[in-house]
Amino acid sequence: MVLLGERVTSRRWGVRATVLVAALVALVAVVVLSIAFGSNRLPLGSVWHALFSYSGTFSDVVIRDDRLPRTLLGLAVGVGLGLAGALLQAITRNPVADPGLLGINHGAAVAIVLGGAVFSVSSPQQLVWFAFFGALAGTVLVTVIGGSVSPLRLVLAGVAVQAVFVGINQGMQMINTHSLDQMRYWLVGSLVNRNLGSLAGLLPFFLAALVVAGVLARPLNAVALGDDSARGLGANPALTRAVGMIAVGLLSATATAACGPIAFVGLMIPHVVRALVGQDERWVLPLSALLGPVLLLGCDVLGRLLGGNGEIQVGLMTDVIGGVAFVIVARRLKAVRR
Repeated sequence: MVLLGERVTSRRWGVRATVLVAALVALVAVVVLSIAFGSNRLPLGSVWHALFSYSGTFSDVVIRDDRLPRTLLGLAVGVGLGLAGALLQAITRNPVADPGLLGINHGAAVAIVLGGAVFSVSSPQQLVWFAFFGALAGTVLVTVIGGSVSPLRLVLAGVAVQAVFVGINQGMQMINTHSLDQMRYWLVGSLVNRNLGSLAGLLPFFLAALVVAGVLARPLNAVALGDDSARGLGANPALTRAVGMIAVGLLSATATAACGPIAFVGLMIPHVVRALVGQDERWVLPLSALLGPVLLLGCDVLGRLLGGNGEIQVGLMTDVIGGVAFVIVARRLKAVRR
């Protein structure tokens, strides 16, 4: 029996290590594709030249001024959305929890639109605070309306709250046409025309949330066993959930302030990760952070390729792919209950 247990543990570690290596390889590959592919496809030699031997050629300018900032932004936002979804599902013990689906990201978007239209705030460092409180407001509303008893009830509450937030956003844009021109691509979820300065201003908030998420991995494993068992293992369930929701709010706010509300990344990625490595949050959280940008940047590259002379914004691509994924997840949950 001891030898059997050791073999199972060894095999599990082998599988998880393989998944980790595969995730890293996939991440590197999608970063390279994001820099190389666009309306003008550039050979890998041009990418290498622009990154390490910049001389001001057309391809150098395109890569340094457009594709590299876009890729780095997509990398950061993907990490944030994947990790926020994994945290939210672990905290609520709800398999369909996602910051975009439950209206949290749209709550952040409403606060950002109000900050820009009413208070004339434009700095990402200032907007992220509006987004943070908007995300927390969305979280509170969905929790109060939907509760956490039924996944379906929580989703319905999220859809209702999201509809209200979208209506407020559209109303603000109709009142202020200048705001409409500025916010149109941002509200659909886009990585276009972003710069490294904006990303640098958001990094402190992002890194703080990453540190909090890393600390929560072990307590979340304890909370998954039930509140009484968690207390017996030395964890504080209420504190763990509260700190976790703050981390979710920060991650969602930072991602939304950077590129607008993007849904479904936080829903899809944790399900894929748990199917591969199991329920241990010490693996689920970091792997969700690694695979989030793989999905986001992959959708961004696909949108560029399918858009012809233009491009399909990444928020629309994740909506289409995520909608299909949500149906699959919902059917699986229904089958399990039977």
